[in-house]
Amino acid sequence: MTIAAAVFDAFGTLVEIQRPTHPFRKLIQEGRRQGRKPQPDDLRVIMTHQLSLAEAASAFGISVTADSLGRLEQSLEDELASIRPFPDALHAVGMLQAAGVRVGVCSNLASAYGPVIRQIFPYLHGYGFSYEVGAMKPEPAIYRATCEQLGVNLGCDEAEGRVFIVGDSARCDRDGPRQLGGCGFLLHRGGKGDFSNLLEFAQAVLER
Repeated sequence: MTIAAAVFDAFGTLVEIQRPTHPFRKLIQEGRRQGRKPQPDDLRVIMTHQLSLAEAASAFGISVTADSLGRLEQSLEDELASIRPFPDALHAVGMLQAAGVRVGVCSNLASAYGPVIRQIFPYLHGYGFSYEVGAMKPEPAIYRATCEQLGVNLGCDEAEGRVFIVGDSARCDRDGPRQLGGCGFLLHRGGKGDFSNLLEFAQAVLER
């Protein structure tokens, strides 16, 4: 049986933010102080468009002074600088690539975070980032766009090759792919998911 590809979520799966500062949340809170009510699609706007903090403020009609914007941008830089890979992520990706498995990442994130993922994992076969695709997990378009980059079809068909997807969100990384006929799995480092670490996932991929 052929393994076509393995796809990882990014934050909470491949990498973690060790010193979160929540710059976009702070921007929304500033809007609230100015009388703007947070909207249900605020997160989607941030994660499906290539927006800087200044551009997000403009899109939401939030006024920020140069000093305030500078503080927000510094907050963002501090958060980005604190992103680190999980040790098991580096080993799992290396194990799969050494075995000839095509590896990609599929993640909901704002545009400032994508370059950091690419820097930490520079040799993946596909990077399905929501702000580039214009869709968020669990929407079908982002899984399909990621698989298109990998040159595979999303599915669990043994003849064509399976695409295994793993992440720390049951809704986005397990259930979303499964509803489309894919092989989705939940990573829960506390032991309440399909896998408790990514080495277990990589080993399972190679054994199936």
